[in-house]
Amino acid sequence: MGKSKDDAELKSDTPLSDTSLNENVICVDRLTVTGTNDAEILKDVSFSLHAGEKVAIIGENGAGKSTLLLSLVGIVSPSSGTISIGSIVLNKKNLAQIREKIGMVFQNPDDQLFMPNVYDDIAFGPRNMGVGEEEISRRIDDVLEKLGISHLRNRMTGKLSGGEKRSIAIASILVMNPNVILFDEPTSYLDPKSRRLLIQELSSLGHTQLIATHDLDMAMDVCNRVVILQNGEIQATGPAKEILMNEALLKKCGLELPLGIESYRQRESKE
Repeated sequence: MGKSKDDAELKSDTPLSDTSLNENVICVDRLTVTGTNDAEILKDVSFSLHAGEKVAIIGENGAGKSTLLLSLVGIVSPSSGTISIGSIVLNKKNLAQIREKIGMVFQNPDDQLFMPNVYDDIAFGPRNMGVGEEEISRRIDDVLEKLGISHLRNRMTGKLSGGEKRSIAIASILVMNPNVILFDEPTSYLDPKSRRLLIQELSSLGHTQLIATHDLDMAMDVCNRVVILQNGEIQATGPAKEILMNEALLKKCGLELPLGIESYRQRESKE
């Protein structure tokens, strides 16, 4: 699928840190990813993510959502096509530079947290980048306060709940000061209270976000735009409310209406 109508040309002379709300921080152009059995996991995918947007990638299991996110941080290599982060075209030589600008929170926080205590887990990234301990401590305090989890600063990682681990995984990305954060199924493994708190966290973050999710209610609450993937191809993209209230489109793509659709419709009728 070629570029959608809302995908503007990337200004190659604009650094990511200077990107305005009307410019792209991610531009994916005709991306194809082939699996080990030569089957195409992603097929000619093109889209842009604009600064300040919170975009949900939705689709059935096997649609290619996680593969797309992993491609954006260089964990999965494309068979063809290009990925640009700001003015930088992703390749092996500039991968470290790219990962300073874009962070990813994995589906299972246990894949991301490996130090014995919370402070050292969050500090790992900036320490690896050579940031001084005084600055690391300041950053950690700021991030924990922003997320409302300062009480977890000195806890042992193995004794955290699923929701607490998810918050610490997010903190470990925020402390790196990225421009863009990718989330892979952020509400999975969470109980209702932890899910609600996570949605509040995602909504409050000013970062550009790309969220792969099966949780369409969360997508409705958090995201302003939705992209539907099916069999590795983009089937539709548009405003979150427009896409997620389109029952015929969702059904065609193997999805169902959000569970809270009636409350959304009632809210819309009152506005």
